[in-house]
Amino acid sequence: MDNIVLAIDIGSTKICAIIAKIEDDNGIKIIGSGQTKSHGLKKGSITNIELASKSIKNALTDAKRVAGTDIKRAIVSISGAYTKSLNSNGIVNIPHKEIGIKEINRVMHAALYNANIPNEYEVLHALPYNFKVDEQDCDDPLGMNAARLEVQTHIITTQKSNLYNLKKAVKAAGIEIDNIILSGYASAIATLSHDEKELGAVIIDMGGNTCNMVIHVGNSIRYNDFLGVGSNHITNDLSMALHTPLNVAENVKMNYGTLDTPNNDLIELPMIGDEKSTHEVSLEVVHNVIYARVEETLMILAQSLEKSRLKEHIGAGVILTGGFSKIDGLRNLATAIFDNMPVRLASPTNIEGLFDDIKGPEYSCTVGLVKYAVNDYTPYEIDVNKRLRYHGETPLYENEVVLDDVLQSDINNDTISPTNENKTNNQSVFLKTRPKQNNENSVITKFWNWATQLF
Repeated sequence: MDNIVLAIDIGSTKICAIIAKIEDDNGIKIIGSGQTKSHGLKKGSITNIELASKSIKNALTDAKRVAGTDIKRAIVSISGAYTKSLNSNGIVNIPHKEIGIKEINRVMHAALYNANIPNEYEVLHALPYNFKVDEQDCDDPLGMNAARLEVQTHIITTQKSNLYNLKKAVKAAGIEIDNIILSGYASAIATLSHDEKELGAVIIDMGGNTCNMVIHVGNSIRYNDFLGVGSNHITNDLSMALHTPLNVAENVKMNYGTLDTPNNDLIELPMIGDEKSTHEVSLEVVHNVIYARVEETLMILAQSLEKSRLKEHIGAGVILTGGFSKIDGLRNLATAIFDNMPVRLASPTNIEGLFDDIKGPEYSCTVGLVKYAVNDYTPYEIDVNKRLRYHGETPLYENEVVLDDVLQSDINNDTISPTNENKTNNQSVFLKTRPKQNNENSVITKFWNWATQLF
């Protein structure tokens, strides 16, 4: 039976919706798309729920009209703005000596339990980057025989208010959210090859007002960062430097913007505030303004790569995608700034029915959301719904259990070992034991926790 998937990329300059048919063999066919200018957003985050909801609804209306179908649930992107990341370990004992999905689920939730996540933040993704089976490194522990399983996990969190505003805006547009995916993660899914994942790569989605960076090494994302600068900042710079209106500056950027060697030709532009008056501007000035902004942006991103301490693991180099990446000469400048690392300009991998108007690099995130729907993601992960997702399998939601239930069950059965309260230096940690409670005490405890949170 075919399934229909709706993906909504809520970007800083545009909102794009794609409707795709997922066939029995996990093949993807795009059957509808729509996009509209973003309103009510700033640097990727929602600042006006009503305006954002209207923009989402407009994009959905166009996509549904093309697809000829009505769909009420979606996979949605979220910007890297206001996200925080941390690494955490989890260890569990394996009572039956064979590692199955249940044991992987337990150890992943143990890593979440051990993480020091601030109260005002919510988990977006918990992505394992290394498993250890009886203290030996392991790519995939499924089916292996062991007494103990350990995981090292990269956890991406976002502010609860940011997540709540996104959910509210999408729901106001008449859509329920199935899953929320970090935009940089989705772009990586759409652009990275298998070899690039294995060798290690930096993916930078350069948009209108933001740049989202993720570093993918081996099986998973190891680092992510966000920069609130995009191609619209070039437009603003040109408008101020050339004393011309923003719409004219945008046209200048699109028609004459290049990072290659400039020429001295003159162009005539209207004056800001008095568009009946014009003045001549050299294209060399246009080049210098654009070059300065792009160079600064790339240098900040290069500093973020240095800060990650993963540069030596980047064998495949830097992959640039997003609308900003279409500017002429970007690849050569990026190669120089990233210390002669290989640089590739990437568009989303082609899938059936991908319309010509959504094949460009600015649609990498949206296509990545669709591919996520067919399990094209990290082999294992805990998603925003606290559910274990695993590659090549249909998630068995009815078998998933809540974090506290997992932990209490394992502790009561002595399958998770106790530990000290000290969790510093990213060392291996175990869970603290908690005494069994009868049902009456459990109810009282839950009521007390609720009351203290409320008041």
